[in-house]
Amino acid sequence: MTPPTLDAFRAEVATFFDDVLPSALAGVTGGLPRARAWRAALFDHGLAGIDYPVAYGGRGLGSDHLRVYREVSSGRVPREDATFGIGVGMALPTIRDHGREELQLRFIRPGLRGDEIWCQMYSEPGAGSDLASLSTRAVLDGDEWVVTGQKVWTSGAQHSQFAILLARTDVDAPKHRGITMFILPMDSDGITVRPLVQMTGASEFNEVFIDEARIPRDWVVGELNGGWATAVALLAHERVQTGAASMSGSATQRSKAGRSPIPVGQLIELAQERGRMAEPLVRQELARLYSGEKIVSWLGSRPGIHPSIGKLWRTRQGRAAADLAARLAFPASPAWHPDASVTRNADEDYFGYHILNCRGMSLGGGTDEIQRNTLGERALGLPREPGPDRNTPFRELLKN
Repeated sequence: MTPPTLDAFRAEVATFFDDVLPSALAGVTGGLPRARAWRAALFDHGLAGIDYPVAYGGRGLGSDHLRVYREVSSGRVPREDATFGIGVGMALPTIRDHGREELQLRFIRPGLRGDEIWCQMYSEPGAGSDLASLSTRAVLDGDEWVVTGQKVWTSGAQHSQFAILLARTDVDAPKHRGITMFILPMDSDGITVRPLVQMTGASEFNEVFIDEARIPRDWVVGELNGGWATAVALLAHERVQTGAASMSGSATQRSKAGRSPIPVGQLIELAQERGRMAEPLVRQELARLYSGEKIVSWLGSRPGIHPSIGKLWRTRQGRAAADLAARLAFPASPAWHPDASVTRNADEDYFGYHILNCRGMSLGGGTDEIQRNTLGERALGLPREPGPDRNTPFRELLKN
């Protein structure tokens, strides 16, 4: 089939957002139902997997069509799409690029349509920034892998059907070379999900305890004991996803979904409401944030740019936007009444949440310090940070 011209595709995407999406979301309430309705409409109209093969439910188009979609959809994506950020933005691209065909056929289509939600099981209490120190074990038992360990900071685990899991499969290999990536069914026996309450009052993250959970033998993404390569590939997708998603969400919808910078348009409205638009310092800060919003968007559309650059810019934008909101809103902007039954002003609820939530932007997807190390080593060619011998077997390394 001949691909549509860019102009025709641009008109197709515009029609979807102008006419199709409002009807698809009409009368749909609640974060998860709206998220599923949005993904289903996007998929059913051929826009959920623009650069994915047709066999997997995609459109089979190239980077130019993907760029057009991002341009037209900028500021118009429902913020509930963050529910699928890990699946659509991280897990599915990794399965597409590194998984066996059976896994691609099984998981990509329902993931793109929003029928299945994914979480990411990387970090552990003793393996955060030094992810390769993870100690969750997977041992082969006949046709199944038996997994035991603990994961932490697992976003969305409470409503996910599947997880991308990193586990150690060879303790005698160096720590980077004894890891394997698996697909873990979240309804398996032996999995316990416990919410972690954040300072926003929400429980976006979880700790997950895995006690001899079983995984089909063939549900391995990439090579056995070669999971570090696929882990790095997923992290690259994650950094692209967090940078792009931060600027693609709706600029008008006031939602607590995801961890995105407050849109500049909302800050302008806040400044107007508070009668502060005439202040030179406020206008200067708004102009700076508007420029930053554009820069993040442009970085996301540049081919070949290192994903850590977009991630760092998005973090900087998020903190700066929240700081201005705090100065514009009120002196106690991050505070609210501990009694959830007390009616709160919409600005207090929305801006207060994001003022506190923005600090997590510096952590999720790798800390700012990790991003700078990555850029120094992989983009600039600087020497690696000192650390244990990379050839030392994992079982001989000192543990926390």
